[in-house]
Amino acid sequence: MVTLETFRGQTPAWCPGCGNFAILKAFKDVMVELQLEPHQITVVSGIGQAAKLPHYTRCNTFNGLHGRALPVATGIRLANHAMPVIVTTGDGDCYGEGGNHLMAAIRRNINVKLFVHDNQIYGLTKGQPSPTTGEGTVAKNAPFGVISGQFNPMALAVALDCGFAARGFAADTAHLEVVMKEAMNHTGFALIDILQPCVTFNKVNTYEWYRKRVYHIEPDYNPEDRMAAFSKSLEWGDRIPIGVIYRNNRPAFEERVPMLAAGPLVHQAFDSSRIEGTLQEFF
Repeated sequence: MVTLETFRGQTPAWCPGCGNFAILKAFKDVMVELQLEPHQITVVSGIGQAAKLPHYTRCNTFNGLHGRALPVATGIRLANHAMPVIVTTGDGDCYGEGGNHLMAAIRRNINVKLFVHDNQIYGLTKGQPSPTTGEGTVAKNAPFGVISGQFNPMALAVALDCGFAARGFAADTAHLEVVMKEAMNHTGFALIDILQPCVTFNKVNTYEWYRKRVYHIEPDYNPEDRMAAFSKSLEWGDRIPIGVIYRNNRPAFEERVPMLAAGPLVHQAFDSSRIEGTLQEFF
């Protein structure tokens, strides 16, 4: 029987009040609800405060290079597509250093679940603006305000026909858990952009700031209507929607790879004779 105790990890070193604590709780609750044992999942992370999450729970873990979590997760998923693979990362790690890998993963529709802790700042390196930092925000290396446009991950996801694109809010854990569970049950790539206040370095996008703006997407909203989803993805400012913004049912990447039809690669016997002809071409 899987319980929360099953997923007890190291003691978190995040700042008191950090939104990461709520995301960690939601993650554990969902794993327990799905009755997944720690050895049955793999969590991949890059660099940053969000990337520490795998150490604060129990699971198979791979810490990759900054921005390179998704290529590693793709490789793991292709080697064993019977195992759920989750990526936990931050807005800087994923949308900055890893932006190109994000687009490739969406385009492939690899069955990986991507949970982005979006605090709109670089927390680990002490407060530099990230791609999702609002234009004009004063930060440590932007004393006159950020002059680059603010990156919109939901709009990008819809534009690239992402399999599943949703937004959550760290202070609304009950809702976040529902969205996380939907992402886990979806076949194909799933992105959840989680609004996560940084109580130390981001004095703009606070819990109070978000609570005045976030709202649950209407029950009659159809996330499979791509044009409506794109319009919804552009909402930001006075009103910020949380929930499933877009979803489609196109085949996952693994379903289209012929070599995986016989089952996970880790369970297939290795036969060197199958590649001898190819190797001979190089001699």
